[in-house]
Amino acid sequence: MIILGYLAMGAIALALIALSKSHRTMNAFFILHTLAFLAIGVYVLLTTAVPIFETGSEYFYVDHLSLYEVLIAALLFFLASVYANGYVESLVQAQELHRNNLKIFYMIFSILLTTVTLAFFSDNLALFWIFAELTTIFSAALVAILSAKENIDAAIKYIFIASGAMLFSFIGLIFLYTLSGEVLGSGTLNWIILAKNAALLSPKILTASFIFLFIGFAAKSGIFPFHTWLPDAHSKAPSAVSAILSGVLLNIGIYGILRMYAIVRQTQAEPMVSKFLLGFGLLTVAVAVLNMLLQKNLKMLIAFSSVEHMGILLLGIGIGTPLALFWTLFYILAHSLTKASLFFSAGILHRQYESNLIQDIKDVFSLQPIAGWGFVIGTFAIVGMPPFPIFSAKFFILLEAFGFSKSLVFAVLLLLVIASAAFARFLIEAFTQSSKDEGTDGMEALLPYTVRGGMKFPILSILFVILALGVFFPEPLEKLLNTIVYELGYM
Repeated sequence: MIILGYLAMGAIALALIALSKSHRTMNAFFILHTLAFLAIGVYVLLTTAVPIFETGSEYFYVDHLSLYEVLIAALLFFLASVYANGYVESLVQAQELHRNNLKIFYMIFSILLTTVTLAFFSDNLALFWIFAELTTIFSAALVAILSAKENIDAAIKYIFIASGAMLFSFIGLIFLYTLSGEVLGSGTLNWIILAKNAALLSPKILTASFIFLFIGFAAKSGIFPFHTWLPDAHSKAPSAVSAILSGVLLNIGIYGILRMYAIVRQTQAEPMVSKFLLGFGLLTVAVAVLNMLLQKNLKMLIAFSSVEHMGILLLGIGIGTPLALFWTLFYILAHSLTKASLFFSAGILHRQYESNLIQDIKDVFSLQPIAGWGFVIGTFAIVGMPPFPIFSAKFFILLEAFGFSKSLVFAVLLLLVIASAAFARFLIEAFTQSSKDEGTDGMEALLPYTVRGGMKFPILSILFVILALGVFFPEPLEKLLNTIVYELGYM
């Protein structure tokens, strides 16, 4: 009934958007769609005995991990929908988005939310694979919807790399299905059945299956060397979409890797797979940081930061201890919120300067104080400065890694310092520039862009939440994360 509730609300919202005549109405129905999904998730979490199988279905399963991911997704879609009210209208007025495409934009956005939700609730790996592929197609369509050739190129690159890599995951599915059939008598790709019988699976074949599955899931999350689509897609997409790509879509691949590692962890393949994840995690952080160092484009800087943080999440999973998993789960929430605030702030700055380039950004705090301070505070949060939540998550993940490999910790710490320096260099260079240096003509050319309704609220609300999470850890959240750790078999 839970899945039917999500599907019904999604179908109703899609129909209402399709029948809408004005942008305001379309946006309002999309906001209601996100609020409905958020309300269902909260209701299930508070009133239902989770985990549960969906009635009459062996393909959908609601546990605390899937519900946690769905709640994060619904929250970010809600914030993006509020932000889109003013932001998308400005795209239309700037002729970057054709007004005739508004309905298509909101319909695809609505379908994407439903598809993401179904992906997280899929108990069957093949079904998860299908929904993950669909999210790639729908999100790529949102990247390409702007009237620019570079957006189409970025969307095609995104589909080509992510979907091409997912073909390798399909090979992994075949291996896993065959392996489970030999052990259980009949093949299965259900997470729960595989987890219960993991000890019976051949470590060698399971490792091979994991590696093939990892290729597709890693591409979905922007893990090196499959990350090359991410900077282009995230930087070219409308900022409301960029926030979803970074805060929600990347979590799908990490979710798949986490689920598979929970199975592998119960077998003799765990030491090898752990080192495999740690290696790719470190490489991902290193490549991202080096690209960030000399970045001149604001949204490209944020996009490469997303690659960096996916690498850290991979390190958290690879360490494989209950405490590391706990803080990795918390990291997912902290990163999703913080990165969304950065993209929302960048969207306002892009509208102000009609550019993302460092040399075009001037008089930030006098022209756009909310976006300017939002980006500065968001930068402190994303690099892991105290008291923001990413600091505590990084600290405890690295503390667990210290017992695993001291050299790994020192390497990561060095890379994190370089990443912080990259953000600091950009902030100092861009946010200290003044049009006064160009004379009176330069000053007269810079007029404040009128930030439309709703665009400030997501930034301010996220900054409040991440600051609150940095100084106070809610007991219900701690209980939820501990429950997820237990359900994945770490305790």
